[in-house]
Amino acid sequence: MVLVTGAARRVGATIVRGLHAAGLRVLIHYRGSRTDAEDLVAELNAERPDSAHALQADLLDLEAIERLAREAEAAWGRLDFLVNNASTFYATAVGEITQQSWDDLIGSNLKAPTFLTQACNPALQRQQGAVVNIVDIHALRPLKGYPVYSAAKAGLWALTQAYARELGPDVRVNGVAPGAILAPEEAENTGTHEAMIERTALKREGTPEDIARTVRFLLLDAPYITGQVIPVDGGRSASQ
Repeated sequence: MVLVTGAARRVGATIVRGLHAAGLRVLIHYRGSRTDAEDLVAELNAERPDSAHALQADLLDLEAIERLAREAEAAWGRLDFLVNNASTFYATAVGEITQQSWDDLIGSNLKAPTFLTQACNPALQRQQGAVVNIVDIHALRPLKGYPVYSAAKAGLWALTQAYARELGPDVRVNGVAPGAILAPEEAENTGTHEAMIERTALKREGTPEDIARTVRFLLLDAPYITGQVIPVDGGRSASQ
């Protein structure tokens, strides 16, 4: 059984569908996208009864994180896997960084995975489970205009490696670092996305399925891999 955060839409929903197709029961976390989450639950339960459930939580609230971890294990009496996918992404130009943007970007991209993994760890230990964090290639190559986001993802990359040591030997912790996968929803980020595609070796956008397949591999088919972050970026991180 797997809990995927930020799973009602976009890449998160694709990860859920891929893991469900592999035979797992799935817990679809959402913050505000209730309708999307419930539609996805209905879709998956129509394919296989009692195989999907939605859980709501604000991951910036530590009490809500603790509750989410309890509800996740209680849903089917166990928790095998956790995918920390929920994220916020927007520009924070120097001179315009605010306490609110710092708390939001660091909170969703680093603080939430830190505390949710900690809260889920006892359940994961019991199942000798695994965690996958959705990082970003900009953790290693900071994106101009996005210093706080880039720093948050750099922290998540380091957390992935640190937690692999802390939670081993019974729980594996890995990451996936997407590149140009989906065009951003906010128009202000579109130019950045197009520029990233141009700098890939493959000269094309990736798909959410590319991320979902890598997550599935790390959870189900990689028993001797831990502490690694795999870039899925069309070769972007290999270029200058």
